[in-house]
This record gives sequence, structure tokens and C-alpha cells, in this order.
Amino acid sequence: MTTHVACLGDSLTRAQLSTDYLDLLERRHPPGDLRLTRFGANGDFAYNLSRRLDAVVADPPDVITVLIGTNDARASLAGYPVERAMKRKHLPERPSAGWFQQCLGAVVERLRTETDATIGLLSLPVLGQQLDGAAAQASQAYSRVIAEVATTTGAAYLPLHERQTEELRRADPPPIPYREPTPAAGLGVLVRRAVLGRSLDTVARRRGLVLTTDHIHQNSRGAALVAEVIDTWLPTRSR
Repeated sequence: MTTHVACLGDSLTRAQLSTDYLDLLERRHPPGDLRLTRFGANGDFAYNLSRRLDAVVADPPDVITVLIGTNDARASLAGYPVERAMKRKHLPERPSAGWFQQCLGAVVERLRTETDATIGLLSLPVLGQQLDGAAAQASQAYSRVIAEVATTTGAAYLPLHERQTEELRRADPPPIPYREPTPAAGLGVLVRRAVLGRSLDTVARRRGLVLTTDHIHQNSRGAALVAEVIDTWLPTRSR
């Protein structure tokens, strides 16, 4: 029996700048075991996701995974271009942890009301690779908010942040400071990938990054952990 899994999120799910965790998840299963549908949009905040659920409920899945909040967390950091992001993503208010919790709760509530899917909320990938740095701490704080939403809504909590933290501690990477990627940097990654044929792992390796290409988007090692955390949870649902 094929299980239809809808994966909701931002650029990490769209996978233009990240290794495709949907592809890695599918490879962990026999052919035909999963039908994966992708609902990822670059730069999305939880608010944006809450506004584009029509396509998800139109073809109700068996399972829904939600990986959202990285941009909400980034907006809490010094140096993040909040006003530019608000204009580009048509945000009606300034991003905050409280608003993120409200929007994510609204996402789960609608999905619970209009589908019979089992819902899993992933905690955030670690921002940067300095676990005591402001970026990593922000991703941890927003992951706690996700855990609260899971508890209050009855959704499952999928501990991606915890798994990536464990991996980084084991790797003991060089203390490379977090830098907020610019649009030009993102374009540069696309050019290296499409024109020069360089893999995202090559980009990450040259920058000394263990799980990401730019402190945010996942290389194959980071994306494999996303797939692992989802797959570890999948068998526990009622079929």
C-alpha cells in the first residue's frame, strides 16, 4: 500500500539551494512505498505557509510533514534584512516568536480540520555550526516553540534540531562564524551547481561547513538527517 506523504516547508523543502531530502527519503523505501508531494517555497515564513494550504487539502495525504520556521528564526538575528523580507513576502506584521507560534498553530489546525492526515512538525535544522552562537541558539529557541505547538495541537514532534546538534557535537567542526547569506551568494551557489557542475557538498567542503552550504541550506549530510528523522517517525503512525 502506497503512503502519500505531503512535505510542507520553505527553500529547504523546495530544494533548489539544498540537497533534496524528499529524494533521500524516497530512496530509503522500496519503489512504490511512498508517494511524495512537495510544497516548498523559497523564503517562506510560517505566515506564508498558512496562506497556501489549499493545494495540500485538495489532494488529502496520509501523512504531512512540516518544516518551517528557519526564516522566522533568522529574522530574530541582528543583521537580518527584516523590512526587505516583509516587503518581499508580503508579511502583515514584523516576524516574532509569538506570531510564528500563532501561524504554525493555524497551519496545524487547518490541516487537522480538512484532512485525516497524521501530522509531524520538524524542529529546525541548526543555523550555522557554532552551537553556542546566536544563530544556533535562535534555531533552538524556535524549535522549542514548535515543540509547544505540537503539544497543544496533538501533532507529532520530530526532533531534527536535536539530531543535528548531536551530529555537530560528534563532528567537532571548525568554529566558523555565522554569516547571513545574501541573494548574490544564493545565485552564486546556483551558478556553481548548474553551470560549473559543482555539487552542494563541494561548496560546503570548501567553506568548511559540515551540514550546510551556507549556514542555512542543507548539504547531503544535513538533508540525510532530515530524511532520517522523518523516516524514523513514519512507521509509528497508524496505517
